[in-house]
Amino acid sequence: MKALVLSGGAGTRLRPLTHTSAKQLVPVANKPVLFYGLEAIADAGITEVGIVVGDTADEIMQAVGDGSKFGLTVTYIPQDAPLGLAHAVIIARDFLADDDFVMYLGDNFIVGGISSLVDAFRAQRPAAQILLTQVPDPRQFGVAEFGADGRVIGLEEKPEAPKSDLALVGVYLFTPAVHEAVRAITPSWRGELEITHALQWLIDQQRDVRSTTISGYWKDTGNVGDMLEVNRSVLEHTEPRIEGDVDDTSEIIGRVQIDEGARVSGSRIVGPAVIGTGSVIAGSYVGPFTSISHDCRITDSEIEFSIVLDGSSVRGARRVEASIIGRNVEVTPAPRVPAAHRLILGDHSKVQISS
Repeated sequence: MKALVLSGGAGTRLRPLTHTSAKQLVPVANKPVLFYGLEAIADAGITEVGIVVGDTADEIMQAVGDGSKFGLTVTYIPQDAPLGLAHAVIIARDFLADDDFVMYLGDNFIVGGISSLVDAFRAQRPAAQILLTQVPDPRQFGVAEFGADGRVIGLEEKPEAPKSDLALVGVYLFTPAVHEAVRAITPSWRGELEITHALQWLIDQQRDVRSTTISGYWKDTGNVGDMLEVNRSVLEHTEPRIEGDVDDTSEIIGRVQIDEGARVSGSRIVGPAVIGTGSVIAGSYVGPFTSISHDCRITDSEIEFSIVLDGSSVRGARRVEASIIGRNVEVTPAPRVPAAHRLILGDHSKVQISS
């Protein structure tokens, strides 16, 4: 069995971060989201992985390399434009050959991995296996419709009137039957070849399409709110580890990781939190659910429930929260300007000014 990991796409919902970085490489607890998916694939016993890449191909390739650090063998598959998930299957045909495969969206995050799902699929080999989860607003996702027997009878992409609250999770398992399906469909109104249309074609052809509803934690990390929520979820399982230097005037509370080469002085850090190597925390408060990447400086500031990427600094900020700060960013107080009142008053006016 192989894996097809989708790491193209523009990441518009995470701009401006994704103007200069691949959305799949935005870190969660100081590790790129994509890496969690690759680790889950390796844990499931899959070793051959094709990664579909687009405009950010160079960055993805530099980060992942040949895949050996994950125990994988990686083949990169260029996609000229993000023309849909089914299109990614078409361009990966030579790599996939006639093998079963799992398709994994590189910006998705699933707690608990996919090993049990892969094992069940290998044993039963339906034409396709989809994962579903309950969502509060199904209109933002592909949504499943069920028949009286509880089997999936329909799939619709981003419907105006959803027929259920069960949305497709970004993990799909296929036999080679899907190759016929992706070639039988036409582009949607979005100009994309939708994987939901290919799945619907399989259903209409009486092929065995099964669904599994997952109750565990899943997020599409496509926007800032979801990134912060995934970061919070991962940090919840952080084990305390102090490898950097912490002076006697600092206070470390709860599950805090301070990597080797990091320095903390005159500060209070309340976990769960992670401080990356080479970072300096001085005279500051770092609150729960905060990830500080490597080579950052937090000075005379307070920060909580936030993600700070490589090489950035926060100096003299009274309070920063629920924020994602990109690479090599400087956050400083605004310069003070003289207080003044500018008045245009008519005749016989009376004005009271509080000093």
